[in-house]
Amino acid sequence: MARLSFFGRLSDTVPSAEQTFSLPVSVRNTTELRRWLSERFMLAVLLDDRSIRIAVNDEIVCEPHGLCDEDHIAFLPPVGGG
Repeated sequence: MARLSFFGRLSDTVPSAEQTFSLPVSVRNTTELRRWLSERFMLAVLLDDRSIRIAVNDEIVCEPHGLCDEDHIAFLPPVGGG
């Protein structure tokens, strides 16, 4: 099963900041995962805000990036500061 982690403001918009899923057959890359999660959790921000980066197995990836059920996938919103 894939492990999904949501950080920053995203952790407030999902039922749990850490979740485990079997990825559907239709989800084989990060772009398809964004679409599936936006429908599942009503998170349009995953589709609309491309500044939210994705890390797969602790490496930030360029999209679309291939996925499998054993991956750890993290959603990382931009960090502000000053």
